[in-house]
Amino acid sequence: MQRFSKPVRIAIYVAGAVVLLAAGFILQLFHSAGQFKTLEPHFAGSCTVIPGIVGAEDITVHPRTGVAYITSADRRSALAGGHARGGIYAYDLKADSPKLRNLTPAADQDFHPHGLSLYLGDDGRDVLYVINHAGGRHAIEVYDLVGAELSHRETLSDPLLVSPNDLVAVDRDRLYVTNDHANAAGFARQLEDYLQLSISTVVYYDGERFIEAASGIRYPNGVNVSGDGETLYVASTTGGSVFVFGIDPGSGLLEERGTIEIGTGADNIEVDQEGNLWIGAHPKLLTFVQHTGDASRLSPSQVIRIGAPDSSAPLVEEVLLSLGEDLSGSSVASVHGDRLLVGSVMDDGILDCRISR
Repeated sequence: MQRFSKPVRIAIYVAGAVVLLAAGFILQLFHSAGQFKTLEPHFAGSCTVIPGIVGAEDITVHPRTGVAYITSADRRSALAGGHARGGIYAYDLKADSPKLRNLTPAADQDFHPHGLSLYLGDDGRDVLYVINHAGGRHAIEVYDLVGAELSHRETLSDPLLVSPNDLVAVDRDRLYVTNDHANAAGFARQLEDYLQLSISTVVYYDGERFIEAASGIRYPNGVNVSGDGETLYVASTTGGSVFVFGIDPGSGLLEERGTIEIGTGADNIEVDQEGNLWIGAHPKLLTFVQHTGDASRLSPSQVIRIGAPDSSAPLVEEVLLSLGEDLSGSSVASVHGDRLLVGSVMDDGILDCRISR
């Protein structure tokens, strides 16, 4: 039997320990990303694919008019160095045969809308806020709704908008924005993802300036507000949870009240008329990452509903799950009556679903 010298034995032990640690890290990464889950597709209703809109990442429905507002951008083209070729679309759920209508046909080829929020004014003056990544820069476009059209009012920008993903308006001038990363690009940004670092922020705009309202969040993504305006919900994608924050009405700062564990990659959050949260989600995050680079690699789509989100025992329910054949990489689920609209980060089209009651 071959005998190794002490230095060699130490080197072997160290190498073995490194291999074990690396294997443990990879297993933990795969587990937290949901790669070991067994998926069983289901939905109590029927869905129709509405083509003609690429990367419908965020959707919100006007509760009175039934018009859905949708952001669209060709993210694969942008990732490949091309143009996003984005737009904001309307989709009238009250129409007999709804059609997608581009509300920003004159936007330039770098227009790259992302998260959006619709504020309903008591005086009937409604405002649409949209994150825009045009030209690799980050800003918030503010539109007034004038009849069936959008009228651009102003553009907001600030160094605190490092990597804005979603936003929610709490009144006509004030809003919250999530930064899904603390680093704009590069190796440090990748480390955030793979080490699952809780270092990102939520930013508050008080009508005049941006301030940091909360920090220490792992990949904050979707954000929305309760009907009474007192509670903010923030999705943590890699954390598989939804943060519940109390809003300080004076300063706008956020105080964490708790988290709702949902065990999946939460994306955008919509709030229905009853106060339920509707979340488009990615049950297998690493599969979704593969899908972003290769359209042929399907990514599962999932819709989660959370009832009584402010209670001590929220009700978490999986409403829809597909393997991605109809629509891959679901990012948002927006409800109006028995209609459910599902968008995605990369795919062409949206799902227009009817929920069986």
